[in-house]
Amino acid sequence: MDFEQYSYTFSKEALKSGYAKQEIDRCLNYAMVLFSHNVPVIYNASHLAQLVGYKKEYLKKATLYTNNFYRNFEIVKKNGGKRLISEPLPSLKEIQLWILKNILYKIPVNPVAKAYKPNVKIIENLRFHRNQPKVLTLDLQNFFPSIKINAIQNIFRNLGYSKFISRLLAKLCTKNDELPQGAPTSPYLSNLIFKKADALIFDFCKQRKIRYTRYADDLCFSGNFDEKELLEKVIDVVEEMGFSINMVKTKLMFPNTRQTVIGVVVNEKSQVVFHKRNALRQAIYYIKKFGLNEHQEYKGIRQKNYLEHLLGKINFVLQINPKDTEFLNYKDFLIDLKKRNEQGKQVIID
Repeated sequence: MDFEQYSYTFSKEALKSGYAKQEIDRCLNYAMVLFSHNVPVIYNASHLAQLVGYKKEYLKKATLYTNNFYRNFEIVKKNGGKRLISEPLPSLKEIQLWILKNILYKIPVNPVAKAYKPNVKIIENLRFHRNQPKVLTLDLQNFFPSIKINAIQNIFRNLGYSKFISRLLAKLCTKNDELPQGAPTSPYLSNLIFKKADALIFDFCKQRKIRYTRYADDLCFSGNFDEKELLEKVIDVVEEMGFSINMVKTKLMFPNTRQTVIGVVVNEKSQVVFHKRNALRQAIYYIKKFGLNEHQEYKGIRQKNYLEHLLGKINFVLQINPKDTEFLNYKDFLIDLKKRNEQGKQVIID
């Protein structure tokens, strides 16, 4: 439906309901801006509730008692520390997915952002940095928690939504007024928030023939450049935007060393780093030899979705090298094991 059809239908129904022409015009002026951005028209909380398929009271509770709508758990980071994951309950996740697909995905992000975009593979982030004289990688510290609700609200306001609706949408996408790690909306929202910084950094790099991409909170630069000048510029930009660089994770790599970008070697042929591939080999070996449950028990692995976790890591390897027969065999083995486990559970239930 185009705006002309919408305007005709809306006016006809509104007049039947006793709305004054002035009120109808006000609504249509509001809707016209949203139509221009190809996003759904949302007039109030009741209208949003109808669109997402949940009661208005549920939306109200989800925004007032946010902590009750998330399941918190920790995962171990590479450095041994822990990262808090806040996973929304299925109902709230469904609402967030509606916001993501119907609103957020309609807003383009900067082309240098290579993560969390539909139909964009990880290899897109790697091909720019192969066989370069220098590779510099930087890490944004506490990326998601640094993004606050007011910045999220401004994204919706810039599309034309009212202040009330923008606040409501922002509340549905945040936890304790921050971007939660675990919500389906958080990754793409982070791309939108960092869009201005991406543009400023890219312009600086373009003038100096430096290659720049960003994969989530990992910034990567390659080429022949003055690393001190580049680092100073990036720090200025990200701090101006309210972010900071984790200097401990800053890496400058030359061709005579292993150059890695998001855990993948990019010197010549792209390849997931050896220790990660080897860890997967060992896991598969022990599962085949002793069984899944015994392997998890021996290693102290209490992860409920451990099989899916391993499959995700193997799929990551195969994204880089789709014809890697070794890991294709591992994938087939785990898929078959998963099917057998599910069939076994079904037998017990029956």
